Formats: sequence, C-alpha cells, structure tokens
Amino acid sequence: MGVRDALLIATGTYSSGRLAGLRSPAADVVELAGVLSDPAIGWFETRQVVDPPAHQAMRAIERFFRNRGTDDLLVLHISCHGVKDDDGLLYFACADTDPDLLASTSVPAEFLHAQMGRCRAKSIVLLLDCCFSGAFVPGMKATAGVDAKEQLSGYGRAVLMATGRTEYAWEGSRFRELEPEPSRFTEAIVHGLRTGEADRDGDGRVAVDELYEHVYERLRESGAKQTPQWSSELVHRVYLANRAISLQSERSPQSRTRPQRRARRGQDALILLDVPLRDAVLGAVETVQVETPVTCEECLGLGTAADSVVERCSGCGGDGLRDGEDCGTCDGFGTLIHDPCQVCAGDGRVRMRKGLTVKIPPGVATGMRIRLSEQGEVGLGGGPAGDLYVEINELPDDRFERRGTDLHCTTRIPVAIARKGGIIDLDTFDGTRKVRIPAGVKRGSLVRLAGLGVPLLRASGEVEDRGDLMVTLEW
Repeated sequence: MGVRDALLIATGTYSSGRLAGLRSPAADVVELAGVLSDPAIGWFETRQVVDPPAHQAMRAIERFFRNRGTDDLLVLHISCHGVKDDDGLLYFACADTDPDLLASTSVPAEFLHAQMGRCRAKSIVLLLDCCFSGAFVPGMKATAGVDAKEQLSGYGRAVLMATGRTEYAWEGSRFRELEPEPSRFTEAIVHGLRTGEADRDGDGRVAVDELYEHVYERLRESGAKQTPQWSSELVHRVYLANRAISLQSERSPQSRTRPQRRARRGQDALILLDVPLRDAVLGAVETVQVETPVTCEECLGLGTAADSVVERCSGCGGDGLRDGEDCGTCDGFGTLIHDPCQVCAGDGRVRMRKGLTVKIPPGVATGMRIRLSEQGEVGLGGGPAGDLYVEINELPDDRFERRGTDLHCTTRIPVAIARKGGIIDLDTFDGTRKVRIPAGVKRGSLVRLAGLGVPLLRASGEVEDRGDLMVTLEW
C-alpha cells in the first residue's frame, strides 16, 4: 500500500509592488492541512510551505515528487497569484517574484508539469487556487482553465481549478479580505471533506470527481462569481478521504430525513468603494450606502400575517417528502403559510437602503476587499444575513504616484537653490515637511524622505513600517 502525502504551498506576501498581497493563502493551508491530516478523514502526511521564494518552492516541489512508488497518492495545493507572460505561459508567483523576470523568480507551470511527468505515482491530485484571469499586474492578464489543462493535464493526474477565472469576483481575480480566512474555493474543499457532504454517492468515501461536484455547487449556491473547473486523466477513481460523519443532506430528497428549512442564509454582497490615494496611505473611516434585503419588521422575518400561523403540511405530514420526492404541496418545507405577510409577500424580508461605517486600514490597494460580517443580504424566512464585501478602488492623485510601498512626486525648486543649496517646504500626506537641497544638485535628482510612503499591510492584517517618499527635483 502506498503513502498518502500532501504538499501545501501558499504565497500571500510579495516583495513586488506590482503583485497585490493576498489574505487567503495562509489560512488556506492551515484549514486544508487540518482535514487532510485528520485520521478520520484524509490520513495524509502534510507539509506546509508559506510565502517561499521561488527557489524554495521549486525545491519543495521537486523533492515532493521524487522517489515515489506507483501506489502513492499525492496531493499538491498551490494558493497564490497566477501570472501569464507575453507568450501565454503560466507561472505561479512566489514571495520574490518579479513580473519582468518570471522565468527565474516564480514557479513555471512547465516545471511543475515536468516534475509530475517524471513522478512514478499513478495518483496525483493538483489543487490550484490561483488567479488565471483578471488584470492583477499592469499590462498582464492571466487566462484560466485552458492554460492549466494544456500545461498540467496528463496521465495519472487530476487538476481542480478555483475558477476560469473571475476571481475576485471572489478569490481568483484578487478576492482579498482584511480578516484572513480561506478562499471560497479552498473553503468549499475543506467543507466537503470535513462534513462529508462531498460523498455524493453515499458510499462513505470522497472521490476527486465528487469533491469537484461539491465545490462547484457550493460556490454556485454561495453566490460567488466564479466557476471552478477540473481536468482529469486518471485511469482509476481516486478517493481522497473518508466520510467522517453521518450526513443528512438537504440537497437530495432520497437521502434527506427532515424537511427543508424555510430560513436560509442570505447572499453575500459586493460594492465598490473609490478611495483617494491619501486615504489608502493613511487610512480612513468612510460611510457607504447600500441597498439590500433586510428583515421585514412587520412579520419579523416569518413571512406570515399577524393573525396567521405556519401549519404542518397535510400532504406529507410535515416530513417534506412524498414517495421519496419533495412534497408538491409544500415544496419540501413540511409547512404551509396560508396567509402571507402583506408587506413582504411571505418573503420575510424587504429591500431597504442603509448606511454602514467602513474602517479603511492604512496600506490598502486596488482589489483588496474588506469584509463586513452579516451586513449582506438577509436570508429568506428570517435566515441569517450574508457578508458584505467592500472592494477598494484606489483613485490616482494629482501629485503623488504609488509604486509599491514608495510614493513618488516631482517638485520644482528655484534655480538659485539648485546651485547654492537650501531648504524648501514640501506638502506631503503627512503635512508640510522641510527638505534640505544640497548645492549643485542636478535636474532629475532624487531626494528620499524616509517613512513618508505607503505602509506595508500584511496578510495577517498587521501594518508594518512605511515606505519612502521619493522626490524628483526640477526647475
């Protein structure tokens, strides 16, 4: 019997200012490692590699696929930015990735393909939680599924991809929230394995194809704007996990033993917030207006009129099922509302405009998302509200330009000061600063003002030291 090994690589922090930080990867590997290593579920030996430089990631991948037996089951999970070069080749970004030097500072998909091709293991599962489309680096776009399928499909392997890719829409085109948690894609994988819901045929085991179906449906039901894809050329069915608990699924009438709940969790919502560069650097508090379903005050979310009650369905006796199918009388709910609320028409919610306060931390950038828990749409039947995501759109500034964690500006100085030297006043985001100009300075020279740039916002939410303000002198 072969071994069961999993390598989980996550990169959320990047040295290049052209690659925005991601908040999900670090949480992805922790949650996924937990279920894969659980003896009751996956029984995998797991190794986590977080924020590696390219050489370290490539070494870990090469070592992972070496000296394997044919019966080994290998799982490789990669969570990071995905980038395409001008020739359309796919790369996986690492902590030291330079978008202009992808071949030497990232993990090429061709390298990963070669390592998998040389591996003797017949069962290899690759989980790609990466951006393949969406403009996440100026001038470069990553396309999705086709690249992964062309470059990473082959005998004895299955590739599950987070999206085709919109993300972020939710986690592929840069879905980043300021409260670290797993991405939608990885969360769906973890949920399917941990709860056993991915066991679609009820045989007590979770196969790769079943896991994909679960992930696809869970993302669709959550309202995430992404469509996971998969490619498989496995010559046999591969089982990743055991079903850890007895499952009473509400999706399948044949397996459901209780009526469906009327109360459903509400959909998540997304709004775009324009943020001036100054506020992105220093942080700010903004009030946003959103129009969203809220609990009906007339019926308190129950959907019934004041003098009405929710009655047990006589057609199914309250079970929600008739002859193994959803009851046609109550639609599987087991109850009937004869006199719905006049205000919400039985929906339990009404649309309303409300104001919310959003705290913008220093160092945010375009594409980052701030999550406001339970501020999204209220669910049907008085169900809990979804989350509201506020996506940052950084506005350009007339004077200052952001380059990574540095700010750049140009200022004109008198010719006399350029020749003899002196002190000038410079307006910055932090107020007016005195700047000493050395004698004989040349046109185009740079003066550095340390600590007046952009704060470094880590995936953990912590704010570290600021970059510098680089001033170009003209006259």
